Amino acid sequence: MMANRSPRRVAIVTGASRGIGRGVALGLGEAGWIVYVTGRTLDVGQSERPGTLLATAREIDELGGAGMAVRCDHRVDAESAALFDRVVSEQDRLDLLVNNATAYSSDLGPPEDIPFWQQPIEVWDLMHQVGLRSSFVASVHAARVMIPAGRGLIVNISSIGAIKYTGNVSYSVVKAGVDMLTAGTAIELRDDGVAVVSLWPRLTRTEAVLAHPEQFPVAKAWSPIFNGRIVAALAQDRNILDLTGQPLDLGAMAARYNVHDLDGRQPEPRPTRE
Repeated sequence: MMANRSPRRVAIVTGASRGIGRGVALGLGEAGWIVYVTGRTLDVGQSERPGTLLATAREIDELGGAGMAVRCDHRVDAESAALFDRVVSEQDRLDLLVNNATAYSSDLGPPEDIPFWQQPIEVWDLMHQVGLRSSFVASVHAARVMIPAGRGLIVNISSIGAIKYTGNVSYSVVKAGVDMLTAGTAIELRDDGVAVVSLWPRLTRTEAVLAHPEQFPVAKAWSPIFNGRIVAALAQDRNILDLTGQPLDLGAMAARYNVHDLDGRQPEPRPTRE
C-alpha cells in the first residue's frame, strides 16, 4: 500500500552538507519544504571540511521546513537509487531535484594555478564522475518519479564557467556538460510536464570562501541561502515550462521574482550566452 501523499512539497538537494547545496536546502526550508539533503558527511568527525548533513537538516527544521539527512555517495549508483526509493516510500512524491553534488581535490575547488597537462588525470575524473555523471544518474531516477505525476522540476547547479574559461579546463567542461544535460533532458521531459533548468550562482559566502578572504572579495559575495530563495521561487512558478532547458542567471531570476538576499541586495543580471 502506498503511503498517504504528503501535503508538503518534497525536494532532494545533493551535496548539501556545506556550500551552495546547503544554502539551497535552507532556502527551501525557509519556504516550508520537506528537504532530503545528501552527501558523504553525515555528522561531525567524518570530514576535515566544515559542515554536516545533520547540521543542515537541523537548520532546515529551524527555518520551518523538515530536514531529512541521508548519507549518499553519488559516485555509487546503488546509493543514489536507494535514496530515491526511500523518498518515494516515505513521501510518495518528489517535486524538485537539485543536482548540486560535486567533488574537488581541495576545499577551494578545482586547481587554477596548475595547467591541465600538469594535473593528475584523477582531477578530471573526480569532477566528471560527481559533478556531471551523478547529475545524469539522479535525473534518471527523478524522471521516473515525476513523469507519472505529470509535474516536477530539476535544477542543475552550473555556472558562467559553462561558456567562459574561469581557471580550470575540467571545471569548464563539466559545467558546459551540465548545461547540455539541462537542454537535452528538458526536451525529452517537456511533454510530461517536467521542467529542467540550470542555475548560475554568483560568488557565494561558502565555508571555503569565508576561510580564504585573502583570495575572495567576501564583502561582495552573496549568502548561501540566496541561491535557495531563487530555487524556491523557480519551483513556485506555474509557468516554469516557459524556462525549461535554459541556463538561468541568479541576478536575472532575482529580478524576475523580486527576490532579495538577506541584506536586501540583488545582483545585476548577466547574460547566459556569449
